[in-house]
Amino acid sequence: MIRHTAAFALVASLFTSPLAAFDLEKMSDAERAAFQGEIRAYLLENPEVIMEAVAVLEERQAGQQADADASLVQVNGADLFEDANSFAGGNLEGDLTLVEFVDYRCGYCRKAHDEVAQLIEADGNIRFIVKEFPILGEASVLSSRFAIAARMIAGDEAYKAVSDALITLKSDVNEPVLRALASSLALDADVILAKMDSDDVTSVIAQNRALGQRLNISGTPTFVMGDQILRGYLPLAQMQEIAGAIRAN
Repeated sequence: MIRHTAAFALVASLFTSPLAAFDLEKMSDAERAAFQGEIRAYLLENPEVIMEAVAVLEERQAGQQADADASLVQVNGADLFEDANSFAGGNLEGDLTLVEFVDYRCGYCRKAHDEVAQLIEADGNIRFIVKEFPILGEASVLSSRFAIAARMIAGDEAYKAVSDALITLKSDVNEPVLRALASSLALDADVILAKMDSDDVTSVIAQNRALGQRLNISGTPTFVMGDQILRGYLPLAQMQEIAGAIRAN
């Protein structure tokens, strides 16, 4: 449907462009109808012209979007890459940083989880930052609050263990489930659960949501790699290709 709309817009522009060889406003109705008929006949005989023009238009729009995203990343670089409230793992001295906005209840985040881990392990030179971005309801918020509280209480290693457990959790999210999860990881469930509703935890989520809004992020997973914003799930091979391209440039 998008391609059809773009095609119609391109055809319409033939009749309104200031660069057109003819001034349609000075034509008679008969001349205008004949002229439009010739264009219609040409396009019907050569429909590939429309698709070629649409492809050029889409490429141009993609380039404009990439430039806009790069500017957004640059403006928000400190909050993306230097936020002390976000988990950082992988190679902390890596030459490339990957940021993921994640919701633990998101099916595509779950699908991406193992592939992101494979990317980081196989590459060996990527710093990985996680932004808690709960957008799918109360269970998502509870999960993020628990993970953030675990990090505040027990540090990055505990956060990583909790995060890995939450992304694969198949049951509902409630206090008994979270308490059992904490106990299974040898964490103090009482302390973490008490921390979950603190202003500190609320502030982290609010800051991440505000950052997401500034970056025009509306879904998860969303990744920032280099100066690119990658919206949605990407298979491992594509992430590796993008990483290679960023390094090559």
